[in-house]
Amino acid sequence: MEKNVFAKLIATALNLQERAVANTLSLLEEGCTIPFISRYRKERTGGLDEVQIAAISDRFDKLKEIQKRKETVTKTITDLGKMTPELQQRIEACWDATELEDIYLPYKPKRRTRAQVAREQGLEPLAQILLAQRERNPHHAAERFVCGDAIATPADALKGAQDIIAETVSEDERSRQQLRNAFSRQAIISSKVIKAKADTDEASKFSDYFDWSEPLKRCSSHRLLAMRRGEDEGILRVTISPNDEEAVERLKRHYVYGNTPCGQLVAEAIDDGYKRLLKPAIETEFAALSKEKADEEAIHVFAENLRQLLLGAPLGQKRVMGVDPGFRTGCKIVCLDAQGNLLHHEAIFPHPPVNKRTEAAIAILKMVKKYQIDAISIGNGTASRETEHFIKDALAGRYNIDAGSKTIDVKPQVFVVSESGASVYSASKIARDEFPDEDVTVRGAVSIGRRLMDPLAELVKIDPKSIGVGQYQHDVDQTKLKHSLDQTVESCVNAVGVDLNTASQHLLTYVSGLGPVLAKNIVEYRKENGAFTSRAQLKKVPRLGPSAYQQCAGFLRIHGAKNPLDNSAVHPESYPIVEQMAKDHGCTVIDLINNKEKREAIDIKKYVTAEVGIPTLTDIMKELEKPGRDPREQLEEFEFDKNVSTIDDLVEGMVLPGIITNITNFGAFVNIGVHQDGLVHISQMANRRIAHPLDVVKLHQHVQVRVIEVDHRRNRISLSMKGL
Repeated sequence: MEKNVFAKLIATALNLQERAVANTLSLLEEGCTIPFISRYRKERTGGLDEVQIAAISDRFDKLKEIQKRKETVTKTITDLGKMTPELQQRIEACWDATELEDIYLPYKPKRRTRAQVAREQGLEPLAQILLAQRERNPHHAAERFVCGDAIATPADALKGAQDIIAETVSEDERSRQQLRNAFSRQAIISSKVIKAKADTDEASKFSDYFDWSEPLKRCSSHRLLAMRRGEDEGILRVTISPNDEEAVERLKRHYVYGNTPCGQLVAEAIDDGYKRLLKPAIETEFAALSKEKADEEAIHVFAENLRQLLLGAPLGQKRVMGVDPGFRTGCKIVCLDAQGNLLHHEAIFPHPPVNKRTEAAIAILKMVKKYQIDAISIGNGTASRETEHFIKDALAGRYNIDAGSKTIDVKPQVFVVSESGASVYSASKIARDEFPDEDVTVRGAVSIGRRLMDPLAELVKIDPKSIGVGQYQHDVDQTKLKHSLDQTVESCVNAVGVDLNTASQHLLTYVSGLGPVLAKNIVEYRKENGAFTSRAQLKKVPRLGPSAYQQCAGFLRIHGAKNPLDNSAVHPESYPIVEQMAKDHGCTVIDLINNKEKREAIDIKKYVTAEVGIPTLTDIMKELEKPGRDPREQLEEFEFDKNVSTIDDLVEGMVLPGIITNITNFGAFVNIGVHQDGLVHISQMANRRIAHPLDVVKLHQHVQVRVIEVDHRRNRISLSMKGL
């Protein structure tokens, strides 16, 4: 019954069909992963995509949390002996966390308040007399409540009664909702610098917010997160407030019936309750809500950036030279085979202060020739541009080297790749396990080389927060961030598919239905028994049972398998369908894959069953057309402007080639080859108004930009893409 209620609530909230939501919840509870449900259970979900299924899963988790909270609330109120049938019905019908807490607030155990003390002193009846506002002389009424030292005078009694009224008003659902509406409509977020910190170096990065205010509903996520970071560091004081005078007047309209002595006392109590209890509570609530919303936006941008980075174009299985550039410490060079295995490493010193350019050029050419290097991958950090120029010159034979040393059959392509996170990987346990006998510089260069071959396979080894493609990732809710990024990595890995015989243990961890233990068992089985020759062999891997096999099999590829479907996204449970298609057309499965006419002759409606519908059959036919196709784009070479290498070379009006390195809510950062990324503000991204930079650009996109401002003092470059 509960699941049906959840399905209805989720379907309404997300504007989805209730049946599709109910089926999705059933699949999730059966242990199916989001990629599996999206790819292989379209008939049951009505074709919901991963984003919709993830939203259903998240809503389901929130509803389960509310259900647990409702049980706690019900038990507490019941134990107090204050539960009524009407209250029970309200709690059962409530699925809004804020509303539930409002219902619970008057009964919630709390620290000893001024109102509680007054109630214990027997002043509740006096508070009711004041609220009724029929008593002409409240001081005379208060005399009846004077008793001993605790309430020595009528004024003491009235003060206690006002404390009760202040708390009653602040805990009233109508009052709280009324003030929430005021906050929603007109709240202003303000930040002021704490004077003692104003002149410190730490404060300078928050100088934009030393005296800042704007409507909360217009405050962008990056500004809000910046202010909150300044607050956390003790530099800013941040407040959120509506029009206090108007908000208090609205409250008084509900509780004060006229300018009577009792009415005046009630009005005073409302002023106190608003300032001391109600406003701080709602301000805290809106601070949390606005932070949560900003977190969601920042996490979404980070996850989308990460998705684009992970799905970056791969070079593929080529022999690659990885170069971690440097000046004083030299450039660390590694040579990798087509599977990414380390063949050789050494250091060269072509740059100042050593300047051994000729020796370095000889070394590069010898390595290219000896290890038959197809491509060179250069990290984009310190000395990147200088190293790129040097290597291209060396390959072009521009150094005085004997003919034998510089003869290269095929000149390798040269690429510059992001090296963000390479140092984190090089010091990680994963890197130590892979290369126990090599130092961190070698491991970092290997990472730079491998991420050219296959960004996804290499970047999954690095904590996403260390890849450097987000905004304020250390300020957002870390649990939600990790959940979102893990989902993103899992989605990308399964969208591309994984080579069962070459995938690292870490990459296999993200395959649907696997995880660290089964990934390790697969690698161990591979070491002991050799390469997998069929997906069915997975069933022999220790602890990989029928459920895990069902979840993972369709996402694992076996190149050169006896059954060609083992190298496709066709799930083993659908093999009989394909085999029947081939049989009906008097050919083999391989014939179907290789012969377009035979595929076009198939009427998929003939193969519809109770379990398998048109969506699955359509997917099967697409896969037969290009089995195991990598959905990622082809890699393109890129070259910076040769006349620009430092910020001093920039002139306003210049049009330069660049690469998008990071996308935020307020714009995109672009590498134009001067060791300092420039910013294309969202207002400079297109000739039309756009809602978000992701609407017009993507990570690592090659773009043309115009220099519109160079701030040498702050080392900032402003760029524009308008009209280009």
